[in-house]
Amino acid sequence: MIDQRSEALIRTVQNPEAFGRVAVLMGGTAAEREVSLKSGQAVFEALLRNGIDAIALDIGEAPLKVLMGGDYSRVFNMLHGRGGEDGVIQGLLETLGLPFTGSGVLGSALSMDKLRSKLCWLGCGLATPAWLQIEGPEDLERCEALLGFPVIVKPAQEGSSIGMSMAMNAEELDKAWKLAAQCGCEVFAEQWITGKEYTVAVIQQSALPIIRLETDNQFYDFEAKYISDSTQYHCPCGLPSETEEALQLLSVKACQALSVSGWGRVDLMVDEQGKPWLIEVNTIPGMTDHSLVPMAANAAGISFDDLAWLILESSFAAEGGCDG
Repeated sequence: MIDQRSEALIRTVQNPEAFGRVAVLMGGTAAEREVSLKSGQAVFEALLRNGIDAIALDIGEAPLKVLMGGDYSRVFNMLHGRGGEDGVIQGLLETLGLPFTGSGVLGSALSMDKLRSKLCWLGCGLATPAWLQIEGPEDLERCEALLGFPVIVKPAQEGSSIGMSMAMNAEELDKAWKLAAQCGCEVFAEQWITGKEYTVAVIQQSALPIIRLETDNQFYDFEAKYISDSTQYHCPCGLPSETEEALQLLSVKACQALSVSGWGRVDLMVDEQGKPWLIEVNTIPGMTDHSLVPMAANAAGISFDDLAWLILESSFAAEGGCDG
């Protein structure tokens, strides 16, 4: 039976020397490079405070060259976005025989691809907003007929809300599609859900306290996440305990459906009728002291340093390169 209680999260490794030499991967070449550098540095410093032999590595464009340059025992992966969160670096690490934090190739690839995530959830009977893939101008009228307005338009394989925008009419839909298409991946329009937005951190199949997000922007976009001072984070989230527990369980199921392991963060909406809708799973969420997962961990009485330790422990479960 899966335990969703955050109090189930306790250190199972007691000696920092048991981790060996840990490479903290950060940077990369994706659009989220700067966020990755900040997250990676915060994790690196936390591991050092824990007495762990850690080294910070900015991967850049040559991950194999960088990884072959040191005698590493395992990897703490803080590479956000494509190349680091989509199964690519995971495949390389498995080939090199290096245990790493978080999901394996399958879970990483499925979660990074928002379209494939939706297909998996539908197959498991989990609710996600209706959508239409936009492959060309001919799909814009179909989108209006099928989904109506407003819609939110997304590149399928970007994170941090990069390339996303809301469309209230046909003209805005055309602009939103062209903007998302610049990301160089599949683009889709998604049914707009009117309601409240929540995020659920899941560590070792245990869900942390839920955070309710509140922004003055149209949606929780890049500016709201990283720039705005007006974004509000409510934890406790204000839901009745039984409702919060149901959303925590749903989030764990959402991760299982995508073969997510180790840790992750589930984003979802709850509409005005109280129905939850799964939006996406982030398999390598931000890890600065202002990020959502550390915020939820703090609400559960877990310090940033303990959180970094617990996530690093997932690399032991991943030895052998298995998802799940």
